[in-house]
Amino acid sequence: MGVMPVRKLVLVMSWPMMLSMLVQALYNIVDGVFVAQYASPDAFLALGYAFPVQSLMIAICAGTGVGVNAILARRLGEKKQAEAAEVATHSYFIYLCIWVLFALFGLFLAKPFIGLYAKDNAVVLAGGASYLQIVAIGSIGMCMQFSAERILQASGNSMACMFIQGAGALFNIIFDPLLIAGIGPFPKMGIAGAAVATIGGQFLGMALGLILVKRNKVVPFRFRDFRFKGRIVGNIYRIGLPSIAMQSLTTVMVSIMNLLLQEISDAHVFVLTAYFKIQSFVFMPVFGLNNGVIPIVSYNYGAREPDRIRQAVRFSLKLSLAILCFGLLLFWTIPGPLLSVFKTTDAAQATSSLSFSQVLAVGVPALRVISLSFPIAAVAIILIGVFQAMGTPVLSLFCSLARTLIVLLPTAALFTFLYPAGVWAAFPIAEGLSLIVAVYFYQTRTKSRIASLE
Repeated sequence: MGVMPVRKLVLVMSWPMMLSMLVQALYNIVDGVFVAQYASPDAFLALGYAFPVQSLMIAICAGTGVGVNAILARRLGEKKQAEAAEVATHSYFIYLCIWVLFALFGLFLAKPFIGLYAKDNAVVLAGGASYLQIVAIGSIGMCMQFSAERILQASGNSMACMFIQGAGALFNIIFDPLLIAGIGPFPKMGIAGAAVATIGGQFLGMALGLILVKRNKVVPFRFRDFRFKGRIVGNIYRIGLPSIAMQSLTTVMVSIMNLLLQEISDAHVFVLTAYFKIQSFVFMPVFGLNNGVIPIVSYNYGAREPDRIRQAVRFSLKLSLAILCFGLLLFWTIPGPLLSVFKTTDAAQATSSLSFSQVLAVGVPALRVISLSFPIAAVAIILIGVFQAMGTPVLSLFCSLARTLIVLLPTAALFTFLYPAGVWAAFPIAEGLSLIVAVYFYQTRTKSRIASLE
């Protein structure tokens, strides 16, 4: 991290994460594809209503991982191996506590949450509650997998992260259709089968992660050496909490957007759900790039190497723009085929009043308008990651607040009640403001921090 040429280092650290997160995106889309095809449009809507909670779970795990990753990489950059090992053991303890909270939610609050949206549709209520209970109670696999990946990534072993996520996603891809449709010896479980396949893949990732972490030589990791230290947890969440808050805004945004779009039509909710599943294939590589750059910036910040930080930021911005401009091209040229991956079979369609022609009529213009925000988001995502890596995560949080709560939701609400056809324009408007705020903070705050290292 301190000697390899920066462009090569960004690629070496990022491309395995980019590929692994592309594979992880399969978790997000495979459930939707098979549920839509083999269950019904109502079951797909149930996935959409469960998505905010899944997003919150991932936000808590990922935000905690940002703190673990940054602190661990910094300790390694400072050559403090013993303290790095303490951070690694504490990460597993923290993720175990997080799983307990998720499990309690699944037991007691999953059904009431889905009931907020689907109280008039028994099929959506039953399916959504069942799916959410299974993925929440069984989320220990996801939690432990996150801990292992962040330890391995901060140690410079991003290939291991790709292997862990790839194995879990492959499991999910294989077992999703088998359990949803009841193929061969497997029972027909519908939407619940999608949840079982998801947590099965996560359990596999957890097991592989434990094995690889125990074999990791960079961070000497031993469970029996664990002694709880509140100072370490505090340092992790000093960086991680703003990241959790920032990523949790997606939960708030999607929850309220679902309520707003319900006022227009079920087709709008269907399209929003489909959009978030499709766009994960475009954005996950950028998030993987961002996750690869964060430990590079953090390490070199601890090692006082400002030139390497600047080079990493410039190169990652170029890559991010290239990826999301390609995504913009896809969403503008083939929006219909992209939506068609969620087309329901004729037999399943007969059980629902929502037709796919309604979905296409709403979805084609929606994808084109929303995708205008992609190149704008390319810059903002990288700059927000730089803020986190350099110990100024509050700036990241403020940029995300400007993008969602302050702009996106009020703009979407205004369009919903005054001009429903324009509701999708809220996305590029919000991203534009977020970019302005992020560039301002980078120019006025972060550049001076980097220069001070000289």
